[in-house]
Amino acid sequence: MLRFMPVGDSMTIGSTGEHTWRYRMWQHLCATYGGPFTLVGPRETLYDKLADAPTSYAYADPDFPRAHLAGWGEGWMHMAPLIGEAVRVHRADVLLVSLGLIDLGFYTNAEQTAENVRSFVAAAREANARIGMVLLPVIPNVRATSDAPFAEQVEQFNMLLAKAVADLDEPRSPILLASPPESYDIHTDTYDGTHPNASGEHRIAAAFAEALWQGWDVGQPYEAGTD
Repeated sequence: MLRFMPVGDSMTIGSTGEHTWRYRMWQHLCATYGGPFTLVGPRETLYDKLADAPTSYAYADPDFPRAHLAGWGEGWMHMAPLIGEAVRVHRADVLLVSLGLIDLGFYTNAEQTAENVRSFVAAAREANARIGMVLLPVIPNVRATSDAPFAEQVEQFNMLLAKAVADLDEPRSPILLASPPESYDIHTDTYDGTHPNASGEHRIAAAFAEALWQGWDVGQPYEAGTD
């Protein structure tokens, strides 16, 4: 059984009442992947905005493997210390990672964030020497439209992320750099300029799905739903 672990920030954990891109990805793999698979990780909840805590199980559709390693306000710097144990305990085969926006927005510059990417990769490989990883570039949010230095840091980090993938990719533990979600528009694919709505969830899932299909022949091209 192929064990996928979604890793991310608020865009990945999602909040009360959402499907999440994790659900969209699971639906896609159910329809296109020929072998057994599941989603794994140490957490299962959504973020409850009223409680200001990750305590909600109120998914729009809860009938899927909800496990993940994602947290509201967490980035590469938070996940690097956690990923080793998560991979070991939950026996992850492939990490689907969407991180970086929160780091660049509040914690670290592009160069420091890229170093945390390398620490994350090293820790994951220490736990599973054959781990596969698909890394998604940072999707600029509404802040990037009015904060030029922040937008420049996002662009710089995405270049450094591509370099890290090129440097660290190896046959026994391959790393794919996903393409940014096609035609992603913060005005129509998010509900607040940052967090994905249904169409944004589909576009993020499609970015991971296309990388898996094109890079490793896993699944098939993504067909988005209409909800």
